Amino acid sequence: MPVCPTRAEGQVLDLDTAVKDGVLGGGVGFGGVFAEKLDLNKMIEELDLPDVPSVFICPISLEPMEDPVTLCTGQTYERSNILKWFSLGHFTCPTTMQELWDDSVTPNKTLHQLIHTWFSQKYLQMKKKSEDVQGSVSEILTVLKKVKGQARVQSLKDLRRIVTNHSSARKTVVEKGGVAVLLNLLGPYTSHAIGSEVVSILVNLSLDSPSRLNLKQPAKVSLVVDMLNEGSIETKINCTKLIQILTEEDDFDSDIVSSHGLLVGLMRLVKDKRHPSGNLPGLKLLKSICSHTQVRILIVSIGAVSQLVELLPGMNPECLELALFVLDAVSTVKEGKLALSSCADTIPNMVRILMRVSESCTQLALSILWSICKLSPEEYSSIAVDVGLAAKLLLVIQSGCDPLLKQRSAELLKLCSLNYTDSIFISKCKLTRTIR
Repeated sequence: MPVCPTRAEGQVLDLDTAVKDGVLGGGVGFGGVFAEKLDLNKMIEELDLPDVPSVFICPISLEPMEDPVTLCTGQTYERSNILKWFSLGHFTCPTTMQELWDDSVTPNKTLHQLIHTWFSQKYLQMKKKSEDVQGSVSEILTVLKKVKGQARVQSLKDLRRIVTNHSSARKTVVEKGGVAVLLNLLGPYTSHAIGSEVVSILVNLSLDSPSRLNLKQPAKVSLVVDMLNEGSIETKINCTKLIQILTEEDDFDSDIVSSHGLLVGLMRLVKDKRHPSGNLPGLKLLKSICSHTQVRILIVSIGAVSQLVELLPGMNPECLELALFVLDAVSTVKEGKLALSSCADTIPNMVRILMRVSESCTQLALSILWSICKLSPEEYSSIAVDVGLAAKLLLVIQSGCDPLLKQRSAELLKLCSLNYTDSIFISKCKLTRTIR
């Protein structure tokens, strides 16, 4: 009889022990006829468990077995897998590679029953837990309609905890009309204690278009922006994520994000070195909203350009690319070009980025350099060449990157060379005439 591997925490050690302990054939609530009513394939798919006992796993597919059969070698496989192995002309045991003296397969009924019982237990536990969660959610939503003050805050905290930990709870909130209940709690007189809890729940839910439209009401947007500026780091991140969700609507109104307070709050999040977990969400939202011209002008007006430029050297690759995207977008408006060119660190930082992080970062940095140098070729291209731009551009041209990127590099290199004689420019490129 096949033996199960030793299991931790007092679980079944082998098939004999399983039978003796009543796990098979008659365990109360899980064994026998009741368990057999549950479809094994459905249970395996819905549970998708990572810790399935290895004895339940087919050595060929590495998936749980539904119809285990045993060969003459004593090895057990999923029936369809071993039959396919035979159909390919193999007459050996896949695990031991022994030649088979008998190619018949024997159903392993004991193992099949153990597999079914084990998954039935897990499945019924999951269903019971899910039902308990759904009941708790329904109860809290009912209470929220009645209570006020600290009792309301506590109910929201309880709901947030359940929603954060259980996908079934998130589904139940939506199905039971909980989104409308939560949205009704947001308004001009909502305290931040209530508002922060509501937002922390909403960012975990699937919001339909009517719900998003409701959230776009000026009083609610104003409350979210206030909490973005004044809340805890967790609240700030949740407010940022909620606004991000609103921007994903096709008919999104840019006036919602054309807010001085919103941009100031986002930049505080991006610059916060004590809580770096907020840097990425802040930059993601900045990237989403900087497609609007009025937002780009506002970004310049709050002094964000020089702040972003100064932060570039310390950013990780993901944040760096987002920040460069925002700066590149800003460089398309006159105010942005002037802000970038007036910042002493812009050109040196952009030149350092070329060919050092990724092709997309190189492309964005090159685009920003192009915008600045075109603004005043004689002044800014000279500064760029002095900090090593020409040599970097030659590296781009000689690399295997995108042809359009090479072309832009060649155009910028030509622009930079106009201020020098051939010999001086060659020396700036750190090349000899022969190499040129």
